[in-house]
Amino acid sequence: MKRRVTGRVTSDKMQKTIRVSISRRVKDDVTGKFLNRETVCLAHDEKDEAKLSDVVELVESRPLSKRKRWELVRVVSREAK
Repeated sequence: MKRRVTGRVTSDKMQKTIRVSISRRVKDDVTGKFLNRETVCLAHDEKDEAKLSDVVELVESRPLSKRKRWELVRVVSREAK
């Protein structure tokens, strides 16, 4: 089963590639406070359908380039204009 993640598009300036920021909440071991952590990954967007600030769903794939390991499944929601 391939992993699926949801994140927000932070850059769409590349051809057939988007940069996606994936946020998660982590509990600090010492203080017990919840902290926001962010992972940035590159994803393949064959049709260039995702735009800046869209929420997208990604699925894990084989390595497509040096840093690209994810593929766009669908655009969950568009940015409000």
